[in-house]
Amino acid sequence: MGKVSIMKRGNFFQYRFEIASQGGKRKFINKSGFKTKRDAYEAGMKAYNEYLNTGRKFEPSNMSFSDYLDYWIKTYCEVNLRYSTILSYQNIIKNYLKPRLGFYRLSQITPSTLQELINDIYITKGVSKSFLNTILKILKGSFGYAADVLDFIKDNPALKVKLPKYDIPEKDPVHIFTPEEIERIFNRFRNSHTIYYSFLTAYYTGLRVSEVFALTWDDIDFEKKTIKVDRKVLKKNQHGGTKKRLIEGKAKTIWYFGPCKTASSHRTIEIGDTLLQALKDFKEEQELFKEQYGDLYMKHYMKEVINPYNNKPEIKIVNALAEIDVALPEVNLIFVKNNGIFEGTDTTKHPFKIIHYELGIPCRFHDFRDTHATRLIEQGADIKAVSKRLGHSTIQTTYNIYVRVTLKMEEEVVSKFEDYTNSLSISILKNKNT
Repeated sequence: MGKVSIMKRGNFFQYRFEIASQGGKRKFINKSGFKTKRDAYEAGMKAYNEYLNTGRKFEPSNMSFSDYLDYWIKTYCEVNLRYSTILSYQNIIKNYLKPRLGFYRLSQITPSTLQELINDIYITKGVSKSFLNTILKILKGSFGYAADVLDFIKDNPALKVKLPKYDIPEKDPVHIFTPEEIERIFNRFRNSHTIYYSFLTAYYTGLRVSEVFALTWDDIDFEKKTIKVDRKVLKKNQHGGTKKRLIEGKAKTIWYFGPCKTASSHRTIEIGDTLLQALKDFKEEQELFKEQYGDLYMKHYMKEVINPYNNKPEIKIVNALAEIDVALPEVNLIFVKNNGIFEGTDTTKHPFKIIHYELGIPCRFHDFRDTHATRLIEQGADIKAVSKRLGHSTIQTTYNIYVRVTLKMEEEVVSKFEDYTNSLSISILKNKNT
């Protein structure tokens, strides 16, 4: 019987095995009530193996890769990663990993198996290098957790896998708006005030989209001419989906306040008179809409809830019509619709389709941030000040992402060298006739 002892107690059988001693005293686990000796032994061996494996519910050698990925998402990703990252990982696992490798046992998968997977996705799907790199990141992370933390497998088979060579460099998605493009965009949305003023804020501050839509009127100091950036918004999908359900509190998307991207992203930035006056105008307009809608205006509140994945508190944005008394702290979000409804970063989805297809400008919301930084650098702003304004953790990040050679910069380089050579007292070029 090995480490598990079986004994009879009256009309039933009991299993018993020794565990780690505590305080110098021997300790045992036992359970009775089994009708047969075999039943007691099988149950005892299962309990003993689970004890040896720190309570694992799976036998690693028999676990499928599909089941293991679910286990990895639950025990590692949901505890350590951002919600948006978890969603992207789940999408890749569902569409790329489980259909091709899910039926294998975890212990069966080798480096050659994974290399063939990566090569096949590269050839048949034509995905970008960054997307393929994310797939490889999931493989390395999940197998690394199985090998280094759980001891489910001996080695990480993904460590030796290489990405295929991309002969054509990926196109830089960054688009720096020209003054003409900016004018066209703002003219197009001049009468859609929530969109217009959110775009204006992004363009004049360089804030990220999640930071823009997390702003409240309390974050704007009209006297000191500053904006405090202290949070971002993030969404979590739930069942539902219509605007009617949004009003009834059964929205498909629930919005939360989350911490800024990095510690240095928490900042207070100065703003100029143009944006300051625009925000004043928008605030006055919003107050008029509140009066017009009255009890039907949507208000928003902060509710502290516990994240079921990591057991940490987080702030959920809940909504209720003005006629309803809510015993929660109210939050005066800036970029809401005329009736007060908050759609967060989803507010920009349709406008950017218009910018793409109607105005013919290929861009993203983040390009307001890129443009803001690039124009500051073009005008000679100190790189440290730009980095602090953008909330970067290091100046190198600012250099790597935003210092791009625009046409204006190229022209300035040439003209400055021309000015230098023209100032020389000697003639560099030979006379044609000599």
